[in-house]
Amino acid sequence: MILDRFIRPLIPVSLCLGLIISCQVDPSGGQYYSVAGFTQGTTYHITYQAKDSFDLSGPFDSLFRVFDHSLSLYLPNSIITAINENREDVETDTLFRTVFREAKRVFELSGGAFDITVGPLSDAWGFGPGSKMEIDSSVIDSLLQLVGMDKVRLAGNRVIKSHPGIRLDMNAIAQGYTADFLSAYLDDLGIRNYLVEVGGEIRTRGLNPSGKMWGIGIDSPRYGNYLPGEELQVIVRMSGKSLATSGNYRKFYEKDGIKYHHSLDPATGYPRQDRLLSATIIDESCMSADAYATTCMVLGFERAKSFIESLDGVDAYFIFSDDDGLYHSWHTPGLEKYLESP
Repeated sequence: MILDRFIRPLIPVSLCLGLIISCQVDPSGGQYYSVAGFTQGTTYHITYQAKDSFDLSGPFDSLFRVFDHSLSLYLPNSIITAINENREDVETDTLFRTVFREAKRVFELSGGAFDITVGPLSDAWGFGPGSKMEIDSSVIDSLLQLVGMDKVRLAGNRVIKSHPGIRLDMNAIAQGYTADFLSAYLDDLGIRNYLVEVGGEIRTRGLNPSGKMWGIGIDSPRYGNYLPGEELQVIVRMSGKSLATSGNYRKFYEKDGIKYHHSLDPATGYPRQDRLLSATIIDESCMSADAYATTCMVLGFERAKSFIESLDGVDAYFIFSDDDGLYHSWHTPGLEKYLESP
């Protein structure tokens, strides 16, 4: 298989969601097929229409392996692991450089709120692959010396770090780019109707098996709502767009009566405490939507609204709580005609 055709930079335009999909046959365009499995520590679901009966599960598995070789923190021989361990003569690939450059763009656009160098902080708080630490102000001050995308850069095919302790963590953007990556493959095959979902990050094209735009259910951010699709807040209809959601109601832990969420503020080193519970972003690129969703959770409700309103062609759906713990929503005007009740 020649991978160079679709291992290419995609045009930048980035929790768990319930997919509203039916299984029917469109006699004019062929059968809809579904492939599902596990990857990158999460699940994936891909639905696509093809005139000929062919199983793409094998090619998808190959593409996931290519992607993981570049960006997986859990593979000892991946490019990102080698960079984090400061191995000599490590060269990046197109996938790595595409994600790095988009992360840099969003880092600068967000004033540093989105930062892929928070790896040491994620580990220390217990949200990364490394060892959890007992946190105090001195630990945070020490770790903050290793945080900041202004301390790392690309020089040709190599990553240059200002300190060997700097570690990169692409998890807040990589799954979105995986959806873009697989979608590019389907585009190259000439497939015009599909939905690609990786860990809740979604890219769509064309129509679903019912001949309608794809319906994506956004989960209610109620604590204890652990099953995606079990309790939906709203449904978004979309085609030719990507959607990514970040939230604090599933990935957290509680200590001494305080909930510590995984959205870490690179400016303070501490989990962000805010009334914004989930941020869903709709954009052309799933990689960008993924990064924007994480950015919004770090910025907090008011600053996140201003951030989204400053972006062209980007829509958002926020769920937030008031002082009494009641849930409310806010969305950009462009989403109004695409929202449905569950």
